[in-house]
Amino acid sequence: MNDIKRILSKLSPALIQEIEEESSTMDVPSNTEILREGQYVKVIPIVITGLIKVFSRYEEKELLLYYIKPEESCIMSFAASLNNEPSKVFAVAEEDSTVLLLPVDKVAKWTKQFPDINNLFYQQYNLRYSELLTTINHLLFNKLDVRVLGFLQERSKLTGTKELKISHRQIASELGTAREVVSRILKKLEAENHLKQHSNYIEIL
Repeated sequence: MNDIKRILSKLSPALIQEIEEESSTMDVPSNTEILREGQYVKVIPIVITGLIKVFSRYEEKELLLYYIKPEESCIMSFAASLNNEPSKVFAVAEEDSTVLLLPVDKVAKWTKQFPDINNLFYQQYNLRYSELLTTINHLLFNKLDVRVLGFLQERSKLTGTKELKISHRQIASELGTAREVVSRILKKLEAENHLKQHSNYIEIL
C-alpha cells in the first residue's frame, strides 16, 4: 500500500483512493510475457518494482522499444486501450517485477473525472517519444559496435549490475541483427577492454 501511495504521490488523494480500491497488484516472474501483439488491453500497468521490456517483433527478430522502470507505465498499452485496438507490441518482465494494474474502463472514467491522471500519461508520452527518437538516431547514425556497447551499458545501468546474463542471440534479436555479427562485435569490444566475456555472462568493464 505504501509503495502504491509513493508511485502515485503526484496524484490527488481522491484519485489515489479510487486506484487503491479499483486496481490490483501482480507479481510477475522474470521472462514472463504480460502482453502480446494482437491482444486487447484490459489493464494498464504501472511498475512498482522490477523492470519490463517492451518490444516489437518481425519474423524472428525483435526490436527493443523501451524499458518500463519503477513509477513508469506502458504508453502503448494506454493508447491501445483508449482506441479499443489490439496491442502492436509485446511486453515481458526483464526481471522479477511487481506491477500495479489499472482497469481500462476505470482509467477512461478517471481521465474525465481527475485531470491530474492525464499529466501522468502525458509525461509518459514525452518520455517514450524522446526514447524512440534516440533509438531512431542510433539506427540511422551509429555503427553497430556503438549500438551494442550502448545497449549493454544501458542494460547494466537499469539492472544495477555489471554482470549481464544475456546471450549473443538475445542481443542480436533485440537490436535487429544477426547473432554472428554480435559475436564478432563482442570480441572486438572485449579486445578494446570495454567488456569481458565469461562462460554464462558478459561483464561490463
